[in-house]
Amino acid sequence: MFEDRTGKRVPQVIFHTRQGSEWVDVTTDQLFAGKTVAVFSLPGAYTPTCSSSHVPRYNKLAPALKAHGVDTVACVSVNDTFVMNAWQKDERADAITFIPDGNGDFTAGMGLLVDKDDLGFGKRSWRYSMLVRDGVIEKMFIEPDLPGDPFQVSDADTMLAYLAPDAPKPLDATVFTREGCPFCAKAKAALHDAGIVFEELVLNRDYTDQTLRAVAKASSVPQVFINGEHIGGSDKVAEWLAKR
Repeated sequence: MFEDRTGKRVPQVIFHTRQGSEWVDVTTDQLFAGKTVAVFSLPGAYTPTCSSSHVPRYNKLAPALKAHGVDTVACVSVNDTFVMNAWQKDERADAITFIPDGNGDFTAGMGLLVDKDDLGFGKRSWRYSMLVRDGVIEKMFIEPDLPGDPFQVSDADTMLAYLAPDAPKPLDATVFTREGCPFCAKAKAALHDAGIVFEELVLNRDYTDQTLRAVAKASSVPQVFINGEHIGGSDKVAEWLAKR
């Protein structure tokens, strides 16, 4: 079993980061003192669950977390700063601060440095998350000590539910568009005015008409999807918004 360090201070370490072309040492106090920080730590950059689920969802929910008092959302991994910087860029995770714990000092201080030699990883972090206020751990969500890489409680939705149990979750919206389409512009403007953040996929850049027919059973754009529901074009979006 891993120790739940709720009520204790985070370890005092120095993170060696690369910012632009300069080496910048960042201390624990610089990250945590006087701030509320939602931290999630994971086994490694570019690994499947970390890249497909853990980081993207925290990046998506970062505005909601910050709306409920979080100053910084931080991702910690036992990787060097060059890997973490490249991973953040590839993930387009600008809402998250990526913390390189290259030597594992912070993770060891948390008592969560584990042996991943069987995978050729060496020492890595066990997956967990925590809410830290002014350097003191208020709440920890540690994945159960089970074989493999369990991912049950350290997710962003669990963190948001702890902070604000009644807070509505942001909608997941995607808009299929094409360049120069006035109806696409109309649908995007309506979603923007309603405060709905969406991902835009552009024809012949991000998808082809074959994908559109396969997904939406349509050949015209825009096609809007929200929380898995096919809304349709700009007029259907206006109708859907009017019913909210």
